[in-house]
Amino acid sequence: MNLVIDANVLMKFFLPEVLSGQAAKILTQVEQGEIRLRAPDLIYPETGNILWKKHRRKELSRSEVEEISGSIESLPISIEPSKPLMSLAIELGMVYGITVYDSMYMVVAKISESALITADRKLVEQISKTDYRKYVTWLGHYEG
Repeated sequence: MNLVIDANVLMKFFLPEVLSGQAAKILTQVEQGEIRLRAPDLIYPETGNILWKKHRRKELSRSEVEEISGSIESLPISIEPSKPLMSLAIELGMVYGITVYDSMYMVVAKISESALITADRKLVEQISKTDYRKYVTWLGHYEG
């Protein structure tokens, strides 16, 4: 099974946050070969920025950032380049009032006929009223 994950779910693999337990289920399934992860290439700068912010706020040490970054880089994620997704992501963002960043993940979910797993409840609520609702699942509802 393929799942599209966004940066907030990816970070929950490595940081103790709300819904980290749910994210751990996904990571275990990835490690067991039951799930294949997909994401736009945007996921790397987004997670890098989260790590940078946590370091600046003194929530993570430099060595913790390096360890998590290395773990992220070693995960088997099938990466979709952003350039061919951009037009559709912009259109999706304008039509549904979501950011182009979020739209990139939604487009990957649509083209791969997979679910986007996100911890962004606002995104799920916005998309729940659209034809794209079948492509998004809130992490708190993930049953694996």
